[in-house]
Amino acid sequence: MFGDCDPAGIVFFPNFLKWMDASSHNFFVKCGLPPFRVLEKTRGIIGHPLLEINTRFFRPATYGETLEIHTTVEAWKDKVFIHKHVIKRSGEILCESTETRTFVTKHPDDPSRIKSIKVPEDVINLCS
Repeated sequence: MFGDCDPAGIVFFPNFLKWMDASSHNFFVKCGLPPFRVLEKTRGIIGHPLLEINTRFFRPATYGETLEIHTTVEAWKDKVFIHKHVIKRSGEILCESTETRTFVTKHPDDPSRIKSIKVPEDVINLCS
């Protein structure tokens, strides 16, 4: 959209990160996981914050183009998982990124803090 671009009509790079974050959340919904507001009530899981990101840009995108974001889990580890995002335009790769994320609950000793938890087995099974 126009508001996502700089004066030259090129997509401003932080928008790619915003779209990948939305795709990360959408990935779990598409796999059948309830939204975090439901997971917090039922399991205490309040989110999956970003710990690390590595992004490479290959080509620019401009105003009015349709982009596709392909999101997968590259690896499941004990307390983290690696999301991979590939952003394409008409099959051409514009950007690739990996994100290291973890599932968290409120810290039992201080609810103003968060605590990383083991990736739930049922989430791995649902999303693999």
